[in-house]
Amino acid sequence: MFDLRLLIPLKRLQDWRCRSMRNLKTATNMEELSRFYSEQAFHMHFESKRRKTFQNWPFDKTCSCNPETMAKAGFFHIPTEQEPDGVCCFLCFKELDGWEPDDDPWTEHKKHSPKCPFLKLNGKPVESLTVEEFIRLEIERQKNIINKLFDMKRKELEALNTEVRREMEHLLD
Repeated sequence: MFDLRLLIPLKRLQDWRCRSMRNLKTATNMEELSRFYSEQAFHMHFESKRRKTFQNWPFDKTCSCNPETMAKAGFFHIPTEQEPDGVCCFLCFKELDGWEPDDDPWTEHKKHSPKCPFLKLNGKPVESLTVEEFIRLEIERQKNIINKLFDMKRKELEALNTEVRREMEHLLD
């Protein structure tokens, strides 16, 4: 005879799927989502806006990784208690931390995200792009947002999968 308790983990998976489909924001960390997909995130195209995020940056102007250079290299500051020097590229969304005073932001960006479209601009300010160049850049940013959201959902589903598997194994014991 079929054990109805085996349906409990499947029900949980179905509930997650419904919640996820109904409202992406409900099933995803809102703070992380807003980092990529908000009006404020859109304004990170502009170096001046990125520079303003470095108010509590742990390194001063004498260091290679000073706020101005970080902003020029495409980064904005995303500090946490664990990582007060966390940064994120506005375009490829590569997150980096663990900065040393002599680290060069451009070199680190190229090393950790060599395919970032922002790097292909070779330091050209976004403000000086043609409309066509800007639109192409924004298309790449939107693709990266979709990839980042997909990755977040995949990780969430993997965690749920582990939990459901554990429950099913427990029921079989």
